[in-house]
Amino acid sequence: MPATPPPDGPYDTTSLRAAAVRRLLRLRNAERLTHYDVRTVAAAFTVHWRTVRRWMDNATTHNGTYTPQGRRHFTLTPAMHEALARWNGNAAATYRELVADGIFGNPPRVSQATFYRAVDRELTPGQRAALRGGEAARRRHDVHALRPHGNRNDVWETDHVEASVFVNIDGRRRKPWITWFIDHTTAVICGLAITPHQPSQDAILAAARDAILCTDHHRPFGGIPRKIRTDRGRDFLGRCVDEAFKKFGTELIVLPPYSPHLKGTVEAINGAAKHMLFKGLPGYAHTPRSRRDRRGQPLWALNELLDYETFVTVVLDWVDWWNNDHTIARLHRRTPAQAWHADLTPIDTLDPADLHTYTLTDAGPPRKITSKGVRWKSAYYVGDWMHGHSSAGEMVRLRHEPHHYHRVELYDADTLTYRGPAFRSDEMSPRQARALHNARRREADRYAAKARRARKNATPRYAATSVAAAPEPLNRLTASQAAAQLRELQTSEGLHAEARPDLLNRPQPDSARWTKPRPGVKPQDTE
Repeated sequence: MPATPPPDGPYDTTSLRAAAVRRLLRLRNAERLTHYDVRTVAAAFTVHWRTVRRWMDNATTHNGTYTPQGRRHFTLTPAMHEALARWNGNAAATYRELVADGIFGNPPRVSQATFYRAVDRELTPGQRAALRGGEAARRRHDVHALRPHGNRNDVWETDHVEASVFVNIDGRRRKPWITWFIDHTTAVICGLAITPHQPSQDAILAAARDAILCTDHHRPFGGIPRKIRTDRGRDFLGRCVDEAFKKFGTELIVLPPYSPHLKGTVEAINGAAKHMLFKGLPGYAHTPRSRRDRRGQPLWALNELLDYETFVTVVLDWVDWWNNDHTIARLHRRTPAQAWHADLTPIDTLDPADLHTYTLTDAGPPRKITSKGVRWKSAYYVGDWMHGHSSAGEMVRLRHEPHHYHRVELYDADTLTYRGPAFRSDEMSPRQARALHNARRREADRYAAKARRARKNATPRYAATSVAAAPEPLNRLTASQAAAQLRELQTSEGLHAEARPDLLNRPQPDSARWTKPRPGVKPQDTE
């Protein structure tokens, strides 16, 4: 049976020394103490036998209790702690200020090295990091316990990660985003979705659909999880995502803010993708620059970057390598696939046809099929199956994927039976799409330039000085210049630039054509 530690400390060699010294004192009081006993205790503590004699003398002085005095150290006062916090953990600047204020005397009785040792002794690394970088820096020194590993599909973890690689997307440099679902127990990547821009709810639902299905082109890992851990991202907290997970009884666990350690599996895979995949691809965003590289110019030429389709293929190949070939220490040096197949927990699978409406959002009340189709969002949607249904005014319910407006799915309004897809009847041509895209870019660039000029003009500029003096503004104008700029700003940004007809003053009646009532006289009195 293992020994139970005492309820109160300290649990170090000091308590053992005290116990050994008490036994030696008892032997000495009983006149049975020998030099062999002293040497045996000294050998156990790897000290000289004279040191044990000094311990016994110390215990005799303190009424039979061994009480080591220890070395005297310089300690920080509350005022020194406040100065250290005021200088954000800068020990050198704090020491100079304390010396200038005469805290250590004149000449100073405490050296700089002694002050440094006191700071290192009284403040933990986490506390010093908090003084330098705040709470975020302090959290890097926290210690977190490992979660217990259950069975597969007990808990999934999901997150977005921005690829540290520039990709050529329609002639522009962009960093794609990856959304994936990870099984916590086996570290298997069950499903993912890649978007060329910052993802939203449609990417989450597409990745969830890929993770749940286990047939066709989907991986053999997946099913319906019992719980899903996620952070407080705005897209993860949407109604559409919450309803989609509740359809199968999956609990969505929203973690508290600033706690990535609570979903450590997906965070570890995020870091693995950055270090094991993105660093070896052309277009890596954090490639070190040499002295010959021109500042302000991109390090990678546009023709050197991967196109979007190639990037997706590379990521999918890496996911297959992670699941089937990469061994992990916490899985007892097994691959995630081996850990998944070794777990005999039953998997709740679904037919792909049952997931048809999984990623769809209801568009509201039923809509009528007219001769032009179904109207929604100022557009008409038509399908081949609608022929012969428009004259009766059949009512259908419309569902669509989030942010996907080129195609909708229609269901019977009464029985919710799936009728078929519908597409926009007046879809713009590729030429119109390019023209609209270029016009939007020009408009955005124009307003960005105006915003930069406005910030530059609004920022006051002061004269540089090498002596203590009040700040002297430089961008001072004459009275006429200030009045001209004020008129210009009022003309371009005044309320009359956005005036509405119902807010304009009404015209005064013409006195020659209209008869005004006399003040204080009612209309019936005039008659």
